[in-house]
Amino acid sequence: MSLAESGILARIRELLPGGEGLVDDCGALPSAPPGETLLVTTDVMESDQHFRLDWHPPDLLARKLLAVNLSDLDASGAKPVGYTLTLALGPEIDGAWLDRFLQGLAEASRAAGVLVLGGDTVGRPAGLGLGLTAFGSARRWLRRDGLRPGDRIFVDQRPGVSLRGFRKLQAGQRWDADHPDSDLLAHLAPTPNLGLGRRLAAIPEIHACLDLSDGLSRDLRNLALASGLSIAVETDLDEDALRGGEDYARCFGTSLPQDELEKTLGLALIPVGRAQEPGVAPLLVYDGNGPRPLPDLGFDHFAHD
Repeated sequence: MSLAESGILARIRELLPGGEGLVDDCGALPSAPPGETLLVTTDVMESDQHFRLDWHPPDLLARKLLAVNLSDLDASGAKPVGYTLTLALGPEIDGAWLDRFLQGLAEASRAAGVLVLGGDTVGRPAGLGLGLTAFGSARRWLRRDGLRPGDRIFVDQRPGVSLRGFRKLQAGQRWDADHPDSDLLAHLAPTPNLGLGRRLAAIPEIHACLDLSDGLSRDLRNLALASGLSIAVETDLDEDALRGGEDYARCFGTSLPQDELEKTLGLALIPVGRAQEPGVAPLLVYDGNGPRPLPDLGFDHFAHD
């Protein structure tokens, strides 16, 4: 395919669901159904900051770009409806690479039932920049700030798996579609449990929820700070689970007991903490000497190695 802007747009119109409607300066945002709120989320992914081109197959990178945004919407109780796409392409990106990326994005879009609504393309001196803004609608906006003292906090996927995949990549292992590795796949193309967030939002006793993306210690801290509480972290979580990152689980607080929730949702849950009145720090670990603050071990978007 041609890497001229006209060639890229032609391929987007051909491949992506909704692409045939991209014929004007602007696209139209969908309207939220009656009684629902239109929500928006956006993510930017930069080569050598969030991914490496020599590690990440283009089709899996496209799937990840869409998944991380849809995961944000889902954690807020929203059903996704569409997205805009921004591509900033350096000279390393050739037509074959971009075609594989767009085909992967098209497959992921069809699987999620979402349409491309607009976007932009631009050249850059080096590397690859990806931006995606996704829209969805929620009957109940499930926010971070509703946690209540006594709430148990659960996740629906075990944290730390993506970190294991990242370490394997660092050690030299690479993705092989003929011999898939589940840890690598969790990092390269995560599969959040989309639809669970909307189900959680329909349960009044689910008081708060967020997307587990920057690591459990960081996201639990965000949950505690948003709600003005402290969270006592489960003592059986190892450092990989606490450090984690890019797990894309639902992390939510509720007054319901675990067995009742698991029966209602039809899936196993992992307890990670309990909300309590504000203490000496947002996150606390209890040992034989009482509570001690748990440091933030999460991913820093502004760190430079």
